[in-house]
Amino acid sequence: MVQDTVVLPGRVRRGYGLGSVATGAFGTVPGLLLLPYLTDRLGVAAGLAGLIVLLPKAWDVLLNPVAGRISDRSTHPDGRRRPFLVRAGLTLAVLFALLFAGPTSPPALAAAWVAVLFLACASAYAFFQVPYVSMPAELTRDYGERTRLMTWRVAVLALTILVAGGLSPALRDALGPEWGYRAVGVFVGLLIVVGALGAWWGTKGVPPVEHVAAGGSLAHQLRVVAGAPDFRALLLTFAVQALATGVMLAGVDYMARWVLGDPGAATILFVAFVGPALVVTPVWERVGRRTGKRPAFVVASLCLAAGALLVWVTHDLGPVPVALALALVGVGYAGAQMFPMAMLPDAAAVDADRTGESRVGVYTGVWTAAETLGLALGPGVYGLVLMLGGYVSSTDGTAAQPDSALTAMTLGFTLLPALLVLGSLFLLRGYRIDEAAVVAAGEVAR
Repeated sequence: MVQDTVVLPGRVRRGYGLGSVATGAFGTVPGLLLLPYLTDRLGVAAGLAGLIVLLPKAWDVLLNPVAGRISDRSTHPDGRRRPFLVRAGLTLAVLFALLFAGPTSPPALAAAWVAVLFLACASAYAFFQVPYVSMPAELTRDYGERTRLMTWRVAVLALTILVAGGLSPALRDALGPEWGYRAVGVFVGLLIVVGALGAWWGTKGVPPVEHVAAGGSLAHQLRVVAGAPDFRALLLTFAVQALATGVMLAGVDYMARWVLGDPGAATILFVAFVGPALVVTPVWERVGRRTGKRPAFVVASLCLAAGALLVWVTHDLGPVPVALALALVGVGYAGAQMFPMAMLPDAAAVDADRTGESRVGVYTGVWTAAETLGLALGPGVYGLVLMLGGYVSSTDGTAAQPDSALTAMTLGFTLLPALLVLGSLFLLRGYRIDEAAVVAAGEVAR
């Protein structure tokens, strides 16, 4: 049965948005705290710690397209994608609670525990994230409705990042390193449970836009997807911006503790970064309706880059000026998340409508693989920057840092992400899909 409804029920929008509680919690907290946990709790060298954070998520580059292919071919009576939300989501919640519950010595054993558990988390997350991100292309054909879906998703995502990213460092600091990190694991695990069950329930009963599952091998489908110029341009742009975001997330704790001299400022900086999205996401939706998604995405990206450069200018002035500069980053981040996520189902649906075959899961698998790799590379790259700056690791977080390390922390948090975002916009020039293209493809499908 074909779902041509222009306006989805509010329950479906809100329910779909709840899935971002799971993606936001898992996507944020490891990038924010896992590197400090390794370097300043377990005593792992910065370069090795960055590698441990990177490799399990880099595994998803291979796994995500497979997860997409499997969900494309699902014939479960509860829907092609929905059963994955519960199974993978609850598995991920348990694994994440165990991530920070392992041994803390000797360092080699502790590092191995983190590497193995994080690999297991990344694998479970692939089978949640890929079906979840695939759903908008099958919930509605309407170009504008997909943007409205993403408005809810980004609003919930921003709130989740604010709660998970803001409370997790505070929880760690309040309970101390021994029990604080373990409490963070349980806290984030519970958030993932809420997101998985909420998305599963909220999207129940919606007849999907149906296409026949695409034939051919996974390798053939990947070649077809890789040969789509609009998708390729959008994918590369978003992946580079995910790298920039990952670098900034990894640097929050270091900037607060060493550059600003106040560990408690990590929560303030994080709230300043994410909080504006709760206010400006509806504004970005209106901007997108007037200008189109692609131009609005460019404007949002410029705001993000400008904010990062402003942090560089103000980092010697104390937490308040830095927080205000980060608020501009947050304004740009909201739009730079919402628009590409609304453009992705357009690209996948145009292909499906033109061919009559669904490769939505494969498109999404490639997309989430690139996003995951970008976010995973962020802490790895920041760890490399710390290593080049001569950062000194310890088991209690009190080792004195040389001036070169402080400079590396600052440049890695500000100038590097700004340059990455600005450079990504050159890759976006190949994206040409607009509302007219989506409508024309839909007419062909009918």
